[in-house]
Amino acid sequence: MSPLNEVASKESVAAVTLPKHVNFFDTTLRDGEQTPGIALDVERKVAIAQELDQLGVDIIEAGFPIVSKGEIEAVKAIANCGLQAEICGFARAIQKDIDAVLSCDVDSVLTFIATSEWHVKYKLKMTQETVLDKIVTCIEYAKDHGLLVELCAEDATGTSLDFLKTFYKTGVDAGADRIMLPDTTGRCNPRVINAYIHALKKVILVPLSIHAHNDFGLATANSLAAVEAGAETVQVCINGMGERAGNASLEQVAACLLGFHNISCNIKPHLIAEVSRKIERLMKFHLPLNAPIVGKNAFLHESGIHVHGVLAHKACYEPMDPGFFGRKRQFVLGKHAGRHAVQSILTELGLHVTAEQEEHIFRRIKEHGDQGKKVTDSNVWDIVKDVLHLPSEDFLTLKTLTAFTGNKITPTSSVVLSVRGEERIHTASGVGPVDAAMKAIEKGGLLEGIKLEEYHVDAITGGTSSAVDVQVKLRDEINDTEASATSVDNDIVMASIRALLTGINKLIALQRFQGKSKKMV
Repeated sequence: MSPLNEVASKESVAAVTLPKHVNFFDTTLRDGEQTPGIALDVERKVAIAQELDQLGVDIIEAGFPIVSKGEIEAVKAIANCGLQAEICGFARAIQKDIDAVLSCDVDSVLTFIATSEWHVKYKLKMTQETVLDKIVTCIEYAKDHGLLVELCAEDATGTSLDFLKTFYKTGVDAGADRIMLPDTTGRCNPRVINAYIHALKKVILVPLSIHAHNDFGLATANSLAAVEAGAETVQVCINGMGERAGNASLEQVAACLLGFHNISCNIKPHLIAEVSRKIERLMKFHLPLNAPIVGKNAFLHESGIHVHGVLAHKACYEPMDPGFFGRKRQFVLGKHAGRHAVQSILTELGLHVTAEQEEHIFRRIKEHGDQGKKVTDSNVWDIVKDVLHLPSEDFLTLKTLTAFTGNKITPTSSVVLSVRGEERIHTASGVGPVDAAMKAIEKGGLLEGIKLEEYHVDAITGGTSSAVDVQVKLRDEINDTEASATSVDNDIVMASIRALLTGINKLIALQRFQGKSKKMV
């Protein structure tokens, strides 16, 4: 019988008293950094730790010190930058790993060794008795040197339940302060996880945490199941990062604990979206559009039926309040849009239209979507300007652009702009020609109060001469308005600058038509 069937058959899924409070142990800087393609320097690791601390994470696993000198430097820097969270280092059950953790001035160590039959026999080439001896020696050494110890059985859910109980009891007797149950390969379902936690809570008195992987898409559900069985801590990664399919998502687990069980935690939900975006940029890891809570589409509505329902009462199609998580409800227009969405967006733009003009705008938007085209903010704005006969003169126009780049020169760009008919020349350098060109436009205060929030590039065709579609999202922080714009060109620099200028001109036009008095330029 496999360990999973053994647990499911022997242990009933019993109701327990839910914990009143759940701690969040964040492993973004260790397991999250093990996401293929991700590598962080010291500066970015410290910045991410500071964001997690602001969010309210209780324990930050800062890294795996033994892997490199740079990792030791980063973990030590995090441990010494005055954070409120407990700082933890990761270590195998080996003295040199513990020594590396100790050199980083952290508060605690999470130490592990594999326990499943195939890991012990084939990977470690040990006996179960040797595994137990190693963990006792390691824990006693760490405790003698003043560390809090959390004990992990790698591949716990592939381990015989009897040996797993013996392993954790041995560790606790040796001084382990906490234990962690990892579903290392994400093979479990919530019923099995509940049974595991229930079985361990019968014999272990120290606090227990769950570390769930998402190979079957069940990491959040398994984390909840563990809490429902009595686990006091959930181990998570912001944005669900991690090896293979990732780890349990901090934002999803927090939302479920607060929304389903009303269990308290120290996570500040209104900061989740902001911290998610910042860490997404720092780790250069792009979220799926439909990611729950933090994805771009999570609170986006296009369908006319849905928009009408949400406008009538938000509970019709929104199971949670966007503002609770630092998000905003948004309506987008396309072939599925209804009149209520058009009315709402026109109202947001501060534009008053007749019934005939509204019908014309609505029909034009539908026609655009029926052609298989994405209806962007720029498309809608162009339609509105055309129907309402609004002035189309651009405030900012590009006359010339020159960009220089190479392997031995700093990328530099010069732009000649017409600003209200006045010619201006600006030069700037950057990390590449696109960055340099954008900074040249920013130079001289031309983007006062405007923040580039999103920049995205898609190749439309194949090959090195591919046309690219550049999409930008700008925010006018002075007047509290946003604008998106796109541009297509074979030259990525030109496409980027044209999209940027289109967005700026749209924000300035909105400022004029809404009667805003604060200048941006």
